[in-house]
Amino acid sequence: MNPVERTVEVNGRPCRVWEAGEGEPLGYLAGLGGLPKWPPILDKLAAKRRVIAPSLPGYPGSLGHDLLDDQFDWALAAEALLRGAGLEGADLVGVSVGGALAAEVAAIWPAMVRRLVLLAPFGIFDEAEPVADVFAVRPKNLAQLLCADPAKFAALIEPHEGADDIETKVEQARAAEAAARMLWPLGDTRLVKRLPRIVQPTLILWGSEDRVIPPSYAHRFAEAISGQTEVQAIPGAGHLADLDAPGPVSEAVLGFVN
Repeated sequence: MNPVERTVEVNGRPCRVWEAGEGEPLGYLAGLGGLPKWPPILDKLAAKRRVIAPSLPGYPGSLGHDLLDDQFDWALAAEALLRGAGLEGADLVGVSVGGALAAEVAAIWPAMVRRLVLLAPFGIFDEAEPVADVFAVRPKNLAQLLCADPAKFAALIEPHEGADDIETKVEQARAAEAAARMLWPLGDTRLVKRLPRIVQPTLILWGSEDRVIPPSYAHRFAEAISGQTEVQAIPGAGHLADLDAPGPVSEAVLGFVN
């Protein structure tokens, strides 16, 4: 499926928005690495819903991460991006770093989100079960950390045919810098303080083989959120379960929001 591409401005900088499918809008904030390509998970979701996938500042297709200095800056930017993309009051899926910001928006601006799906979100930290330091991993080893099947992440970031290799590396470095500005060093954004403000029905998904954030964190999120929550494991999937297991993840999402 070929998505329609448009641009919205956040803090005066362009941010790419991809859209495909028909029906009620379903927002999608991607995880670490962003969306350098349109992945299979979005095709599956777009078969049933109008999928709108905005790219966060600094991630592929977008600029402006250098203007964001603290967590509230990121939350404001995410809210502006979702609003500009036409997702006010829509169902929202957030993955990994995108999940942390989806949770922030749902907590601070409850009218922005109808139903919330969080897939292995960052944002909280427990010393007894620490989050992996993704910023200490060499780029060549990152795929093995993020996915149970490293080839899935490698395929996502592989340059398009005819793409400039240097520009591709710059794009990847910019996405890593954006993640670091928000999450460094261990992904603790103090989100746990704001999770009780989430009153929307929430589905929490976690890959059973997540090597970045322990799967037990799913229940930490569920216990802190005030709204009705469901927790589902995605068997055999890693941190980016949307890449590892697009079929089971899309089924879980659509079963929850439809």
